[in-house]
Amino acid sequence: MNQKKRKVLGIIFLAAAFAVTTGFAIQGHVRAARYRHLLDNGYQHAFAELATAAGELDVSLQKVTYATSPTLFSVLCAQTYAKAMAAQAALGELPYGNIELEQTASFLAKTGDYVLALASGVEGGQVYSQEHRETLQALSQSASQLAQLLQGLQSDLEGGTLEPEELAQVQARLAAAGQEGEQVEAGSAFQDMEADFPEVPSLIYDGPFSEHLSNRTPRMLEGLPQVDEATAKEAAASFLGLRSDIFTLTSTGEGALPAYGFTALVDGGELYIEVTKQGGQVLQLLSSRRVGEPTLTRKEGYEAAAEFLASRGFQDMDPSYAIDQGGLLTIHFAARQDGVYCYPDLVKVQVALDTGDVVGFEAHGYLMNHGSRELAAPAVSADEAAGQVGDSLTILSSQLALIPTGGEYEVLCHEFKCQNESGGHVLVYVNAQTGQQQKILLLLEDESGTLVI
Repeated sequence: MNQKKRKVLGIIFLAAAFAVTTGFAIQGHVRAARYRHLLDNGYQHAFAELATAAGELDVSLQKVTYATSPTLFSVLCAQTYAKAMAAQAALGELPYGNIELEQTASFLAKTGDYVLALASGVEGGQVYSQEHRETLQALSQSASQLAQLLQGLQSDLEGGTLEPEELAQVQARLAAAGQEGEQVEAGSAFQDMEADFPEVPSLIYDGPFSEHLSNRTPRMLEGLPQVDEATAKEAAASFLGLRSDIFTLTSTGEGALPAYGFTALVDGGELYIEVTKQGGQVLQLLSSRRVGEPTLTRKEGYEAAAEFLASRGFQDMDPSYAIDQGGLLTIHFAARQDGVYCYPDLVKVQVALDTGDVVGFEAHGYLMNHGSRELAAPAVSADEAAGQVGDSLTILSSQLALIPTGGEYEVLCHEFKCQNESGGHVLVYVNAQTGQQQKILLLLEDESGTLVI
C-alpha cells in the first residue's frame, strides 16, 4: 500500500474513532458535516486538476502529430511526456484514483513512456516513421475522448448531480475484497466511465509497454517443460531448505510469468514464494517475520547473499548497490559476462541482519533476460568515451556495462562513476559503439545505503 492510500485509510480510522468516542450527537453531526464538506472540496479540486491535465495532454498530442521537423518533433514529444506526467500526478492526488480509474492510470503511463521513447529516438538520429505518426494520432483521439469524459464527470461533480462515494463505504469494500481475494474496486462513481474508456492503440516500440513484449518468452525458461503443482512445491521447498509439506498453494497467477504461489509459516512469520509454471524456477520470495536487532555487518550480509545465490546455481553474479532498512539489507546482483556487467540480468536478495537468513528474493529480470550473449567489441575506447563526461564531474572509476533500454534491446556502454562539485556521485553511460551519452543516473547515498535514480 502506498503512502497516499495509507494516508486516506488513516483519515478513515480517525474519523471512525471520533464517531465512537463522541458523546454529543449534535456536535458530532456538525463536525462530520464540516469534515465531509472539506473532503468533497478536496476531491473535486483533485478531479478538476485531472480533467485539466487530460485536456492539456490531448492538445499536446495533437501538436506532435503535425510536426515534420525532427527537432520540433522531439521537443513536442518531450512536452507531451511532461503533460502525461502532470496528469499522473493529478490522478495521484485523487483518493483511490489509481484503483477507481485504473484504465486512465494505465493510459497515462503508456502514453508518457511512448512519447519519451520517440523523443529519445529522434535525438539519437533515428527517423520517426509513418507508423509512429499514426499511433500518435490514435493516442490523440483516445486522449480527446478521455478528456471529454472527465470534463463531463467534473461538471456533474460541481453541479451536485454526482457525489463521490463515502470513504467509509470504500474502505469497507476494500477490506471485504482483500479478505475474499477478489480484485479490488473502490467506489462506483467512475465505473461507468471506465466501462466506456476509449480504445487505446497497440504500441510497438522499444519500451516496457510495447505490445510485442506481452508475449515475449523469458530467455531462462526457453525449452523448459511445464511443471505441475507438486513439482513446483518441491522446487520451493528445495530452494529454501524446508519440507514441502509445510507449503500451501494460495495462488496460480498468469501474466508474463505464470507462477504457482505458496505460503508457509516459518520462524514466527509467513513465507510467500512463487515458482514459475514453466521450468519450475523461483520467481520471488517474501517473508513477514519480524527482524530483530542486527548482529551482522553489512559486509557479512553481502557475503550471505552471495553464498545463497552461488549455492542455488546463480554463477558469476556481482553486487552493485544496496540499502539497509530496519535491519533488512537489500542487495542488487547482476551477471557478469566477459568482464561486462549485465544490468538486465538483475536479481534482488534481501538478508535479515539479525540471523543472516535470506528473507526476500526477486529474479524477474534474470529469468527474462539472462543467457549467453554475443557481445560486440567496443568501437569506442574508454579514454575516448571519457571525453563525453562533463567537465564538472570527476571520473572515479569505469567499467563496461550492458544496460536495458526499457524494451527488448540492450546497449553496451562505458559506465563512469563520477563525483560532482558538491561531493555527490553520478553514473554516466556512454554508448560504446556511437560514443554518445546514453543515460545518466544519480546516486542518493546516506547511512542506510544507496539508491539509484
